[in-house]
Amino acid sequence: MKNKFVKYTLLAVVVVAVFATTLFATRNDFGLGRNMEIMVNLMHAISTQYVDEVDADEMMQNGAEGITSKLDPYTDFIPEKDMPNFEAMTTGRYGGIGALIRKKGDYVIIAEPYKGSPADENGLKIGDKIVAIDGKDMKGTNVEDISKRLRGEPNTTVKVTVERLLTGEREELKIRRRRIVIPSITYAGYVAEGVGYIRHADFTDKCYDDMRSAILRLQSEGELKSLILDYRNNGGGVLQSAVKVLSLFVPKGTMVVETRGRGDKSHKLYTEYEPLLPNTPLAVLINGNSASAAEIVAGAIQDLDRGVLIGQRSFGKGLVQGTTPLGYNSYAKITVGKYYIPSGRCIQAVNYSTDGRAEQVADSLIKEFKTARGRKVYDGGGIMPDKRIEPQYVSSFAVTLFLLGIIEDFGDDYIKRNSSKPIDVKSFSITEEEYADFVKMTMERDIPYKSESRAALEKLRKSLTKERNTSLNEALDVIDKGLRDDKQSNLETFRKEIIEQINQNIVLRYAYAEGVIANSLRNDKEIGEAIKILSDKAEYERIITKQDTLRK
Repeated sequence: MKNKFVKYTLLAVVVVAVFATTLFATRNDFGLGRNMEIMVNLMHAISTQYVDEVDADEMMQNGAEGITSKLDPYTDFIPEKDMPNFEAMTTGRYGGIGALIRKKGDYVIIAEPYKGSPADENGLKIGDKIVAIDGKDMKGTNVEDISKRLRGEPNTTVKVTVERLLTGEREELKIRRRRIVIPSITYAGYVAEGVGYIRHADFTDKCYDDMRSAILRLQSEGELKSLILDYRNNGGGVLQSAVKVLSLFVPKGTMVVETRGRGDKSHKLYTEYEPLLPNTPLAVLINGNSASAAEIVAGAIQDLDRGVLIGQRSFGKGLVQGTTPLGYNSYAKITVGKYYIPSGRCIQAVNYSTDGRAEQVADSLIKEFKTARGRKVYDGGGIMPDKRIEPQYVSSFAVTLFLLGIIEDFGDDYIKRNSSKPIDVKSFSITEEEYADFVKMTMERDIPYKSESRAALEKLRKSLTKERNTSLNEALDVIDKGLRDDKQSNLETFRKEIIEQINQNIVLRYAYAEGVIANSLRNDKEIGEAIKILSDKAEYERIITKQDTLRK
């Protein structure tokens, strides 16, 4: 390891010298060349002189993290070992068996097989336990290690021994890996007469084709009078893919986003294809997790008065990243500019400085802009929807039940009893008797849960005790008795959302992630509001022609 590192270090010094000579000739940036040489010499000194042997890759990783830590959170060093994950994130493709996995007890289990994947075709089900891979016992192995073992080049074979959830029997499967394509469109269907709905999960390099195919399928199934695009929890992705998706809805040659970088460098991006739906009324759903490319699409549709935005203010990521090769299959992901949507506004919510500070855009600096038809919109952080809907939060108690695996355990028991019983995916819900069974099972479990109210009450008691103030004890006792946040009370108070989580866990076993979305649509407030607006032509036109957005 030492000799190898010394060889690469000497090579790096030569590269630095050559690079620095060229750099000085063009920019006279002596400081950069000097510090690059110092960094290489520091790594060489530590590698050859430090009391213990130091891993060169780990030292490089630590150094890169130090350099980027004072910049924005999106500028990063991507070493060779992390490139498969980065490529999977940007392309939606990787080599493997096509299943999500998670730790449960001493083993890792199948958490979700992708529909049509090698895992699915080999009969792997949610809850099946991975006991061995290529003959090696996997007891006590973590998720990351098993994931690495299951992934690999397409057309190679991996032997996976599983213990079946339904039978408890062990079975060895020879699974041929394939190029797994994670769909960017996770659901497309009709939610009302003539009202189509598309859930768009991320912006990979093929998402335009997926979106176009989804629209064509909806048109083949009925008359597509209006369309809901769901960008909630879409964290973005490839900038160019956002431009392509927008070309489905706006005229060819429309400027939809501009990037501005260092030294006043600017680049405007225009749609390049004839639109598939040039006039179909649109409703776009966004929330606080809609970011980056998702905000470009939503923001451009709003700025061009092409549709109505519904939900909550988006995340506010207006920074553009580019990748630069560093050698040995490693890359730097660097923020190279900001993007501006058609009205001219940048929706970046946080300003980052090179000394590590991150500051929200001050209210006094928020600026007003105009849409294509003259409506007022604002910058300063995220896209503000035209129709704001209060977010629906899942209680911490319901989250605790999920994280402890209690909901999954109930799903395991349900599927064991009803594996041959078909369900209607869109309308399925457990019965009152089945929820009573869930309550009974939960009451027998130890749940380390404490409500925020009780935690605050206990903190107040401790503070009063330290201050030797006992005058409020009786009042606090009354509050304590009135909290009603024990297990039994919580199972009744949060009954509706717990049942929804149970339903989704069971539907996932029958109909994959697509079925879960179909099951959840009936109780979705934002979708209900979108259907209402799209069904009222006068209200829809009023919003996109006359209604200003809120400033904050």
